[in-house]
Amino acid sequence: MKLNQIADRPGSRKKRMRIGRGIGSGMGKTGGRGGKGQTARTGVRIKGFEGGQMPLHRRLPKRGFRNTPFAVELNEINVGRIQAAIDAGLIDAKAPVDAAAMVKAGLMRREKGGVKLLGDGELKSKIEFSVWRASKSAIAAVEKAGGSVKILAPAKEEDEVPKGKNKRKALEAAKGGDKPKAGKPKTEAQGEQKSAE
Repeated sequence: MKLNQIADRPGSRKKRMRIGRGIGSGMGKTGGRGGKGQTARTGVRIKGFEGGQMPLHRRLPKRGFRNTPFAVELNEINVGRIQAAIDAGLIDAKAPVDAAAMVKAGLMRREKGGVKLLGDGELKSKIEFSVWRASKSAIAAVEKAGGSVKILAPAKEEDEVPKGKNKRKALEAAKGGDKPKAGKPKTEAQGEQKSAE
């Protein structure tokens, strides 16, 4: 097969319908835009418009926080794929295996923010990994085979002084346990009645 012989499957490419070409075309006159007015013209901004009242998306309060701009984008790879690459001769088991070695072996397109090692599959070779993160099962699999895992991600530092929800919990614990559930306080008469029953 040659490049000039390659063709799309029949029916995959269709010619664009030319609208406004007379009654006989089936798309003449209004050209699929219906009647007159705002929606018959370009640049329509009517979706989500509620007649001038405050729209729903502005009435609802903002909640939560998205970490998207600060999130570290990682490549995820299982130890089974690493072993398959070693068996195929793409990775040298004697040398330390890091993100650059995995990219060179064709296991991923680019390094991104680093590599997270996962524990699916079987690892037979003794390898020294240098990765951003690793799951507990992956670390166990590597150590079982006699290798080691070096974690490049900085260790999470816990705040010395608790903040937010943790601060409230700490204050409640210091006062003597959780807050009592909301309800009417029991009277002495009710308590005596229940004990008599």
